[in-house]
Amino acid sequence: MKFIETLKLAAAAIWAHKLRSALTLLGMIIGVAAVVVVVSLIQGFNNYIDEKIANIGAKSYTIGRFGFDDFKDLDAIAAAQRRNKELDFDDYEFLRTRLTLTDKLGAGGRPSTAQIKRGSETIDDVPVDGTMAIVGDIQKVDVEDGRYFLDIEDNSAARVAYVGADVANKLFPSSSAVGGEIDINGLSYRVIGVATAKGTVFGIPQDNFVTLPLRTYRQNFGPLVRQRSFYIVGTAKDDKHFDDAVDEARQLMRIRRGLKAGEKDNFGIFTPDLITGLRDQLFGVIYIVAVVVPGIALVVGGIVVMNIMLVSVTERTKEIGIRKALGARRKDILKQFLVEAVVLSAIGGATGVLIAWLLGRIVTAVLIPTYLSVWAVVIAVSVSGGIGIAAGIFPAWKASSLDPIEALRAD
Repeated sequence: MKFIETLKLAAAAIWAHKLRSALTLLGMIIGVAAVVVVVSLIQGFNNYIDEKIANIGAKSYTIGRFGFDDFKDLDAIAAAQRRNKELDFDDYEFLRTRLTLTDKLGAGGRPSTAQIKRGSETIDDVPVDGTMAIVGDIQKVDVEDGRYFLDIEDNSAARVAYVGADVANKLFPSSSAVGGEIDINGLSYRVIGVATAKGTVFGIPQDNFVTLPLRTYRQNFGPLVRQRSFYIVGTAKDDKHFDDAVDEARQLMRIRRGLKAGEKDNFGIFTPDLITGLRDQLFGVIYIVAVVVPGIALVVGGIVVMNIMLVSVTERTKEIGIRKALGARRKDILKQFLVEAVVLSAIGGATGVLIAWLLGRIVTAVLIPTYLSVWAVVIAVSVSGGIGIAAGIFPAWKASSLDPIEALRAD
């Protein structure tokens, strides 16, 4: 028998029992949809983290007061607070004049919250931070309108501001924000640039911020310590020597701090590899569990398919007997029922992928970005088809093994 004829028979058998087939596929659909949604969430999250890392420079490092290890438990935090000193402009100058493998070096201060006003419009609790002009190049700042700071504006502590899209739209609803004046904690600043809108991530707005030149920030908000802590950011001259550039910066900081061999760093260095490594360490087991648990539904769905196929063999015993009496070979019967199980499971897999795609669009719109890759779809449909093969082998073998005489006698 030709394969196309076998496929037609399988489709006709499934269509003849539409409700039963739909109920049979329910577990398979839920399992495939759950697995694909979880995978798309994981990929979307990973892509977002990688994108954020890329936004601060694919090969950039940041030196701050604390490192990842300083936050592993309460004792470590307490020890780090006693041991680690704040960074300052002198540390920056020490590195700037001695680093040989670093291309660009800049600095910034962590944000404080402030009230932003323009006329009668007011925005409360807006994060305000400060950076050197070169940090715009290091972080690959995406400017929608206007520009980022100039060195002369930072050196002279000019009252200029680079604002997020939400701030610009709220305070300048009918005109360009560039060139306009805003008040931050009672002081007037001129807007020189507006960032390209990024939307929200995990429900947190990414466009509600104001960035000032670093010396302006220090002059008007106070010393760059504690929540406004000073940090240094740099890029390597080339990707090949990035690790060497980080090691050089670490050794110079240790020299600057007078640390002896064997003493723990009293500062922290963050790199893209460190961030992705921490992500994998924290979420690796969660990812496995998140994929395996929905996968159980696929196994249950396969068991249901096997059960229904066994029922189908029992119901169609006389049909099998007639087909054998008319010359159908054992392998024809085997192929018929096996293809029927695979088609049934593949339909469930395809439906599950479609539902997962729709759910992914909804999650992307209201919560976090998701990413549905082609290989995830191929794997999901292939797995569901594979489960169909595994679930259909025994019923197909049972059907093909029926004695035609006994089958014709069946009621």
